Amino acid sequence: MTTKINAPEAILDAIGGPENISSFTHCATRLRFELKDASGVNNDEIEKIPGVLGAVPQSGDRYQVIIGGGGANVYNDMVNLPQMKNFHGGKSNADVKDEMRAKARGKYAWVDTFFEFLSDSFRPILGVLLGASLLIALAAVMEALHIQNFHDPNKGASWVFIDAMWRSVLYFLPVMVAYNAAKKLKVDGWLGAAIMLAVMTPEFGALKNAADTVKTTSSTLGGDFYTAHVFGLPMQLNDYGGQVFVPLFMAVVLAGVYRTLKRIIPEIVHMVFVPFFSLIIMIPLTAFLIGPISIWLGSGLGAGLAWLNGNAPFIFAILIPLVYPFLVPLGLHWPLNALMLININTLGYDFIQGPMGAWNFACFGATAGVLFLAIKDRDKTMRQTAAGALAAGLLGGISEPSLYGIHLRFKRIYPRMLAGCLAGGVVIGILGIPTGGVKTSAFVFTSLLTIPVFTPMLTYVIAIAVAFFTAMILVIISGYRTPEQQAEFIAQRDSEEGVATATATAAEAGAPASAEDGSVATLAPVTTAVLAPVAGKVISLEETGDKVFASRALGEGVGVVPASGHIVSPVSGKVKTVQKSGHAYGITSDTGVEVLVHVGIDTVEMKGDGFEPKVAKGDIIEAGQPLVDVDLEKVQAAGYPTTTLVVITNTRAMSSVEPRVGMDVQAGEEIISATK
Repeated sequence: MTTKINAPEAILDAIGGPENISSFTHCATRLRFELKDASGVNNDEIEKIPGVLGAVPQSGDRYQVIIGGGGANVYNDMVNLPQMKNFHGGKSNADVKDEMRAKARGKYAWVDTFFEFLSDSFRPILGVLLGASLLIALAAVMEALHIQNFHDPNKGASWVFIDAMWRSVLYFLPVMVAYNAAKKLKVDGWLGAAIMLAVMTPEFGALKNAADTVKTTSSTLGGDFYTAHVFGLPMQLNDYGGQVFVPLFMAVVLAGVYRTLKRIIPEIVHMVFVPFFSLIIMIPLTAFLIGPISIWLGSGLGAGLAWLNGNAPFIFAILIPLVYPFLVPLGLHWPLNALMLININTLGYDFIQGPMGAWNFACFGATAGVLFLAIKDRDKTMRQTAAGALAAGLLGGISEPSLYGIHLRFKRIYPRMLAGCLAGGVVIGILGIPTGGVKTSAFVFTSLLTIPVFTPMLTYVIAIAVAFFTAMILVIISGYRTPEQQAEFIAQRDSEEGVATATATAAEAGAPASAEDGSVATLAPVTTAVLAPVAGKVISLEETGDKVFASRALGEGVGVVPASGHIVSPVSGKVKTVQKSGHAYGITSDTGVEVLVHVGIDTVEMKGDGFEPKVAKGDIIEAGQPLVDVDLEKVQAAGYPTTTLVVITNTRAMSSVEPRVGMDVQAGEEIISATK
């Protein structure tokens, strides 16, 4: 007789019991823990618990257990265990979340806070940066084919317009960063944007032509410098287009000013006078002090790296690709990304992205090796994960699907990937000696499509090819699983394939196959059409921007960029879960397919604002029946993506799940085919 496993109790035991939990909360799909000591938690043990789709250790002692659509139910069951009585002292899930965000993330609170601030200031604009980088690559290809020289100052209006398409993103980058940074610090994002815009107006630029403006030329720093006199005070004039340190430092100072003003100004007039005094204080402070100091600091850091690249190019070319694999998973790579932009603005070129390309392609090569082995081993799940991650990497230059979906799960991959990083860096270090390394005049994501922007291009191509194939071949030769993991996988695969073969044989003979419990199994496969819950563009999980969904830990599925806020059920069946916030719904179809409809990314943080649910837990519904009406403008104004995710949370129980992406659909059109 098999003992039934109680998932909430098993999870609690595996993480060390209530005495090891500092804080505990959840979202639609995950249990979020802050543990007193996460070092003793066994990931493999937790991932084997029925109902658990994955486990994700995070910085400090934070830990996430991925459940799927039933995250809220498991959370409620866990807090109702006798061992957890009064654990939260009567506090709500939202209260606990607020407390967790207020706590230090790791051993050194300021370090975690700093890098989280940097990450959240840049992450929301990665999409437009990627789009701009592809436009730059297109321009580079046109130059390489001698169609148009984009560096020609006398080029026609059509080509100037194409320049404007990508320069708009890089020039106004400080405004975007200011908006995100201010929001991260709980300040009105538009206030931060307005302050940066003030020093980027034509009027501010025209101060260079004022009668009392002094022009000086520096042979040490290079270039001309202008100092205007405003109300008798000297103001250094800078071109703030493309700067990133300025909005980051400005947002930090603004946050202090903003909170002080809210404290001393009566609440009834906050809307008018808090922004008014913030602008009066922060625009001069940015123009006179924060801007010049930030540019000086950024230029100094860039000059230091330029010195290392110029005096020890071989070491620099190896150091960058070897350091990046450890910075990216922790979000610590943002300062280097910021320096790339500063280099382009101050030097006219950047020398970091070339060596960084060796790391990216070593990462993609390791993923290609995993894909090769997954095909060879008939591992359907890993084949889908690796194929999606490889496409995102080679075409988009995005490493996160590879890192979070594969590499960080299988620790044997990292040493092989590092060997690829080393090999690529050595190639750049040797072949780049005559040219001072590999350089680019544009900020791009290092993908196959952006190769033309690097010079010398041949050196770069050889380096990334060596990095890619070194990592790929090493992974193929040595495998990415430990011998124990491989043996366990093969045993499970052969067992599943044996059952499938027996069922097929019985079907051919006209006899029903027996299930393990002795009951008669259904032989004919049942295919369920999962329909679009809203009209819009269907995209892959990698394109949604959520790393957990992209890893397929919650199951296979798609995202829909919605054209409206009217969300309907994708299947006929029973509503199993409804989040209180109204942003996520778990539905079990009449054919046994478990579907999660998740409206927006991280919209749980909106706490129901803008969401009007139309169903309740336990309702029997038909495909096309309304689930929720969403105010998409309110979601966007809050800074969250509106992408609606549709995921088959019991993918492992399906014989096949086939998403259909890259097309525009109307609500009710098929987007996933699930066969049980």
